[in-house]
Amino acid sequence: MYRNLYPQVYDYGSLYWAYRNARKGKRNRAEVQQFENLLEDNLIELQNELIWKTYRQSPYREFYVHEPKKRLIMALPFRDRVVQWSIYMTINPILERKYIHDSYACRIGKGTHKALARVYGWLRHNPDLKYVLKLDIHKYFYRVNHDILLSLYAKFIKDDDLLWLLEHIIRANDGHLGVAEGSTSYENRTCGVGMAVGNLVSQMSANVYLNEVDQFVKHKLKVKYYARYMDDLLVLADNKCYLHEVKAEIQEFLLTHLALKTNNKTQIRPVRDGIEWVGFRVWPTHVKMRKSTAKRMKRRLKALMRKYQRGEMDWQAVNQSVQSYFGILKHCNSYRLRNAIFGPDGWFVLRQGETECFE
Repeated sequence: MYRNLYPQVYDYGSLYWAYRNARKGKRNRAEVQQFENLLEDNLIELQNELIWKTYRQSPYREFYVHEPKKRLIMALPFRDRVVQWSIYMTINPILERKYIHDSYACRIGKGTHKALARVYGWLRHNPDLKYVLKLDIHKYFYRVNHDILLSLYAKFIKDDDLLWLLEHIIRANDGHLGVAEGSTSYENRTCGVGMAVGNLVSQMSANVYLNEVDQFVKHKLKVKYYARYMDDLLVLADNKCYLHEVKAEIQEFLLTHLALKTNNKTQIRPVRDGIEWVGFRVWPTHVKMRKSTAKRMKRRLKALMRKYQRGEMDWQAVNQSVQSYFGILKHCNSYRLRNAIFGPDGWFVLRQGETECFE
């Protein structure tokens, strides 16, 4: 049990480093510059609000993103992101000790490439793994139960003040953060469930919540080849009947302990068909980029070309983006795709006659 954590959250030094983390990549934004202009005053104000428990989270700014699918994003003002970073720095190192090895997403050193390499390694070195069970949770972020989540935090945090702050953040907007049962519209809000997508505490809480099913699968069901990337769960086995049993056990656990359901993407398929996993399609012999991921990459590269041709982006900015795509492509068999885009006869040409080399 961990006690006396709350003073670490409102410690001035913690708040300062939280501010440093929150501003990364955002220093040119007006709200960040405004906060920096009176940095000491703003940090002391936050510290006093936390000490006297008068802190109240600001309303969310809501907007939609449409890739890879439509999602409602809830963004906080900068001062509230500083508070969340301070909470994160205080308790996330404690949470990390409780997670299983094969839990990925929103963890340092546990991103998509590590998740991809892990599953590919299993398939490559274990030819008996013939079937895969993929479970996808229905509207996960919008269906997390607040009471259950807070009870999970209370299992190992015995600090009433920190639990008060976590509850205040989790139940923000009067608790109306989730999507009503049976609804597909984000406008049909319901109380007592849901987490704000784009919120640092939500990312941390998402792993806390599904760590329960991780522990159940590994220690109760004793499944050897299991991995989770946020709300995508994967089990590999040599026996299809065994996977049907595992599927039923996991679905029952999700419903009875976490009030969650799986959606119609949940299925058992032969490994020979390839496994869709973290934006790639994986076989025992090779890895390819998923078609939808490749299409999205091509759209963004074409948008980069247009911005560069209009003078809205310089060479350095374009090159940084292109190098990030090279970083993705090197993790799969992508020779033909790279050649079609960036090769001598490829279509990625910034201006007629320019011969910059991206490789």
